[in-house]
Amino acid sequence: MSEQDREPASQGPQQREPVFLLPASITALAGVLAAIHLASTLILNPQGQVDLLLWFAFQPYRIVVAGVDPSIAIPLIWTPFTHAFLHAGWDHLLINVAWLVIFATPVVRRYGAWPMLVLFLVSAFFGAALFAATTLHSQVYLIGASGGVAGLTGAAIRFMFQPVLIARHPETGQPIVLGRRLASLREVFVNPRSRLFTLIWLALNAAVPLAPLLTGSSLSIAWQAHLGGFAAGFFLVALFERKT
Repeated sequence: MSEQDREPASQGPQQREPVFLLPASITALAGVLAAIHLASTLILNPQGQVDLLLWFAFQPYRIVVAGVDPSIAIPLIWTPFTHAFLHAGWDHLLINVAWLVIFATPVVRRYGAWPMLVLFLVSAFFGAALFAATTLHSQVYLIGASGGVAGLTGAAIRFMFQPVLIARHPETGQPIVLGRRLASLREVFVNPRSRLFTLIWLALNAAVPLAPLLTGSSLSIAWQAHLGGFAAGFFLVALFERKT
């Protein structure tokens, strides 16, 4: 009996469509971010919240004072990563989760859950590094997943706007969808859609330091973490391409 002649197995229970079409890894990561913020706001008292920032937020100034007291620099071992799991408020969290859902989804579907998480953490690290390079003596803290999410954005830009490649089966001649190839730096900027998105994204983040001069307001947006994370994801995603 051919595949077309088989009757569908209707004896068992019908499979239900999932309510959420997100990959499980993205749902889990978003859940962890939300759970940490919920716990920090409902469980910790004001002093506990200060201690949370002290131990898990990233503060570049620790590098400066490490010569006086090396123990102060110990949190620098983990805070370039853990700062990505803390948020200043629910609006901060929701914006990052929304951006995570949009750009982590194509990364997970192309590379899998663990590469997505590695790119998220590595991008958070590079975002913290660029933040440190520009705020070393200001004693400010860096929190938020935006650096890691920016890295996933940079990774997704390398392929999500590229055309879908289709080949023919050598025996049957049936079309075979090969997916989207990873674009080179030149190809990203040759493609009108990826070029426009990338230039607008870079311009908006580069303009953040000028916003107080133009609007008179003081924005606390870590544009350095965005740019550092974006660059990390953009260039490092090629390491996860499968060799064919």
